Amino acid sequence: KEMQAAGETVTSLCVGEPDFLPPQAVLDATVAAVTAGDTRYTAVTGTLELRNAIAQDLHRRKGVQYNPANEIVVGNGAKQCVYQGVLATCGAGDKVLVPAPYWPSYPEMVKLASAEPVIVQTNADSGYLITPQDLRATLESHPEIKLIILCNPSNPTGGVYHLEQLQAIANVLQDFPNVLVLADEIYERLVYDGDCPSFAAVDGMFSRTMTVNGFSKAYAMTGMRLGYVAAPLPLAKAITTIQGQLTSCAGSISQAAGVAALTQVTDKELEANVQIMKQKRDYVLEELSKIPNVKVAMPPNGAFYVLPDVSAYFDGDDAQLCLELLKAKKTGNRSWVQFWSSRDRAIELCHKHGRTWHGHEKVERILGRAKLERTIK
Repeated sequence: KEMQAAGETVTSLCVGEPDFLPPQAVLDATVAAVTAGDTRYTAVTGTLELRNAIAQDLHRRKGVQYNPANEIVVGNGAKQCVYQGVLATCGAGDKVLVPAPYWPSYPEMVKLASAEPVIVQTNADSGYLITPQDLRATLESHPEIKLIILCNPSNPTGGVYHLEQLQAIANVLQDFPNVLVLADEIYERLVYDGDCPSFAAVDGMFSRTMTVNGFSKAYAMTGMRLGYVAAPLPLAKAITTIQGQLTSCAGSISQAAGVAALTQVTDKELEANVQIMKQKRDYVLEELSKIPNVKVAMPPNGAFYVLPDVSAYFDGDDAQLCLELLKAKKTGNRSWVQFWSSRDRAIELCHKHGRTWHGHEKVERILGRAKLERTIK
């Protein structure tokens, strides 16, 4: 950011947002809301029109039924909704299970709630998905665990839990009836092969699941800060109380845009964007395969991140590689250590529209230089 502020051009491959515009219907609804003077406070939980649209979308696509009157809370982005879900369910003395690699905000949110994160390492053999065996062992050894954060598809691995894996997790949870689940499904419309069911739709899981979703990723509405959590009444009520004392409602103009996203943007239009992202993913994977000693243990099946193993370079110091890429090639990447891994060394590349091709060329050149320097030494 300092380099950009100084007027330098930095190619960022680390920010989790599409760089295409929101659908035209969303843009039109935004303008219409401003023109109509739709700038007042709404209910803390959001406008009823938006909550109705969310409930209908979840029922149509995911097969889950929420009461829009009191089981859906609209917030200022999915991130706020995740945090409020943690605050509503956990406190001092509680523990929260977080599969790794993870979005770096998860454990920090848990700590802010005075709870303790329990990190469970996954690996490429399982697709970086938590296994039923590891889940059971962790719950048995940590009886203080009150909540599981399940990101599906995963940020940062792109791993996707399909119905079979979700059912296996649910089978384990049947033996731990006091453990709740926060299902972060913000990337669920960005899946390249197969589907991504809602965890709340799995048998026996609705009453213990908080489903978080939003408009940032699929609809490219990141700056509009609009997300939601759908949960059974007791949980939704607690989250509403918290939000009422933190931020009150989400922006009224963003909410009008959200209604248009859910009621006017077609599945076909969104799928076209997914196919563009899939092409970019395939391009990045193909080009990375051409760089000596760079491996991708598990090609991502969802979201828009790729995690190449770069441990053969810079003596395995992935943070140093990111610094070199920034200084020498003005390319921003994220080190694997931010997502917690005790063994692997990788960097996160966000394969976004437009910047992907240019950014990858910079990565390839800096790795080629590092290989040459090591050979000379």
